[in-house]
Amino acid sequence: MKRYSAFAIAREALRDHTGWKRAWAKAQPKAKYDVIIVGAGGHGLATAYYLGKNFGITNVAVIEKGWLGGGNTGRNTTIIRSNYLQDASAAIYEKARGLYETMSQDLNYNVMFSPRGVLMLAQTEHEKKGYLRTAHANALQGIETRWISPAEVKKICPIMNIDGPRYPVLGGLWQERGGTARHDAVAWGYARACSAMGMDIIQNCEVTSVLKEGGKVTGVDTTKGQINCDKLGIVVAGHSGVLAEMAGFRLPVESVALQALVSEPIKPCMDIVVMANTVHGYMSQSDKGEMVIGGGADGFNNYTQRGSFQHVEETVRALVETFPMISRLKMLRQWGGIVDMTGDRSPILSKTPLDNCFINCGWGTGGFKAIPGSGWGFAELMATGHSPLTDEFGLNRFSEGRFIDESVAAGVAH
Repeated sequence: MKRYSAFAIAREALRDHTGWKRAWAKAQPKAKYDVIIVGAGGHGLATAYYLGKNFGITNVAVIEKGWLGGGNTGRNTTIIRSNYLQDASAAIYEKARGLYETMSQDLNYNVMFSPRGVLMLAQTEHEKKGYLRTAHANALQGIETRWISPAEVKKICPIMNIDGPRYPVLGGLWQERGGTARHDAVAWGYARACSAMGMDIIQNCEVTSVLKEGGKVTGVDTTKGQINCDKLGIVVAGHSGVLAEMAGFRLPVESVALQALVSEPIKPCMDIVVMANTVHGYMSQSDKGEMVIGGGADGFNNYTQRGSFQHVEETVRALVETFPMISRLKMLRQWGGIVDMTGDRSPILSKTPLDNCFINCGWGTGGFKAIPGSGWGFAELMATGHSPLTDEFGLNRFSEGRFIDESVAAGVAH
């Protein structure tokens, strides 16, 4: 792998950039791999990367029915935080947040991590009590968050109206080391590192069936032919239920669309991320000046990847009271992503009833922030059969009643 550096940029500038190589190789499937990962989004690529880095498993194929990073990895609002309530959730999200801090150096690829801080507004007494509880839990978990007053909220984000008649700001849960990263760059950085280890990234290769014999996975049939493997990891977000059915088991998830939009670019006016969960909206400003706005998920199951006027109207109407200045902006574009939701709003990282088949799904709308922690834990689970990061997130928790309820900390299921 050619190392990126200031010296390399200067050298290539002098020779018309003719020396740059492909970031990752264009691969065709081999007959068999030690591990196949289905899904070349952030979670799938991170799993492959940590299989190689942490366990030396490099005979790996990452197969994707579309293009790399074309699913939810490229369709989110890039928020990174770890201030969750339950211990298991806090552990995996904090692992992810810590890995994001050094990801650009680890991958030798600038993922544009911006630790600008994440502020979750409390706009009802119920929400205030919930966030105070989360702040106390985070203190016990060793996660740096704190409750701040309305005056501090106004100081951190001057453009905010904290005296709204319907939803005044009563304070907020502030995580100073949270922030954002460039979603595409995260996928590209992992893909480049995986390819450098000798792994095959195979795009436009859709799985049509899961092959099994004697209760054990043996491979997959794809639109590019049969590919055999010793272990199979399913990491396909909103389509997890479809792949699980091919493998012969059912998942306690439902797929819905989550919508987001961005405004026209404006001058810098907001250097943090704000989540206003009571009114179902969250907002940050991108490096290009666009106001990145997200809202709640659709109230019905679907597989659409487009926006609707209804959600734009509901989300922007709710945010205008708290951020009056956005009422004057024009929308630049909108989109939707397919998210898979569990009943307790926590993910599934687990073995499955099919031997040597593993599932990573159910992240709802919080998948981007978890990518490196998810990949780290899932790789350990696949390589060794156990990971302290994933132990609590097994499929058996639903039959045993061990729910990891994150409905408060997740806010808008985010």
